[in-house]
Amino acid sequence: MPTIVGAATAARQPPLFLVVGGTPMDNALGDFLRARRELVTPAEVGLPPGNTLRRVPGLRREEVALLAGISAEYYLRLEQGRDRSPSAQVIDAIAGVLRLDAEGTAYLLALAQPKSRRRPARSDDPVPAGLALLLRTINVPAMVINRYNDVVAANALAQELSPDNAPGVNRLRSLFLDPAAPGYHPDWEKITVAAVAHLRAQAGTDTDDERLQALIEEMSLESDRFRHLWARHDVRLATGGHVRVRHPKVGDLDLLVEKFAVVGSDGLEALLLHAEPDTPTADALALLSSMVLEAR
Repeated sequence: MPTIVGAATAARQPPLFLVVGGTPMDNALGDFLRARRELVTPAEVGLPPGNTLRRVPGLRREEVALLAGISAEYYLRLEQGRDRSPSAQVIDAIAGVLRLDAEGTAYLLALAQPKSRRRPARSDDPVPAGLALLLRTINVPAMVINRYNDVVAANALAQELSPDNAPGVNRLRSLFLDPAAPGYHPDWEKITVAAVAHLRAQAGTDTDDERLQALIEEMSLESDRFRHLWARHDVRLATGGHVRVRHPKVGDLDLLVEKFAVVGSDGLEALLLHAEPDTPTADALALLSSMVLEAR
C-alpha cells in the first residue's frame, strides 16, 4: 500500500484530461471557474437562497459576476473560453467570490496567463547522488517520487512499510485501484482528496505533458472516486502532515510526513516518514527496522 498523500467503461470515452464535463482542455480557465463556483453555496457568500428551484449546484454565473463587480456577459465569455485574458484585478475579485485560498488563486491566475510555446518532452530526472546516499543511510522510511507519483527510489525500510513504496510503483494507481488500499489507510477518503489536489498542483497549467495526460485519462476511466475528485479542481501542494496506516505485521502506525522538493529537478520530491519519540509508532518503526536488518 502507498503511505500517504479525499468504472471501467465498455466504450472508450474521450480523455478526461482533455475533456472534463464537456469542456475542452484548451478552455481550462472556464472549466476551473465552473467547477469551483458549483462548490460555493449562496449562503457562503451572503446571498439569500431564493424561492426558485436552482438548476445548478452552487452559484449561478450571474451571481459570481455580481459579487465580483463585472458584467454577467463578460463572466460568461470567460467560462466559455471566448475571453482568456482577464486582468489580475478581475482574477482577484473572482477568486474572492469562489473562496479560493492562496494556492487556488495562484493557479487561477496561471490559467489566465498567455501560454508559452510548447516545451520539449520531459525526461525523468535522476536522483542526485547525495540524496540516494541519504536514502540508504537514514533510519526512517524514505523515498523519492516524481510528478507522476512514480516511486523512483526508496530505502529498504520504506519498502518494508509497504511494497507499494518500491521503485517503479505508481502510488496513485495503488491508492485508487488497489481494493486493499482502504483497509491499509484508515483515512483513505481524506488521503485520496489530498492526492488528487496535489497532482493538480504538480501538473499546474501544463497541458502538453502527454505522459501526465495518459495517467489522468487512465485514472479517470478506472476510478469513479478519482474522476469525481479531479472534476472538483482542488489545488493543494502538500508539504507534509501525518498519515495513519494499518500494517499487517506491526499494527497501526501514526506517522509524521515530511516532503521536500528536490532542487534542480522537474517535479521530484523526497518523502520522509517518522514518529514521535517514545510512542507505539516509534516502537513499531524500530521493529520494522530490525526486520530489515535481519533480512540482509
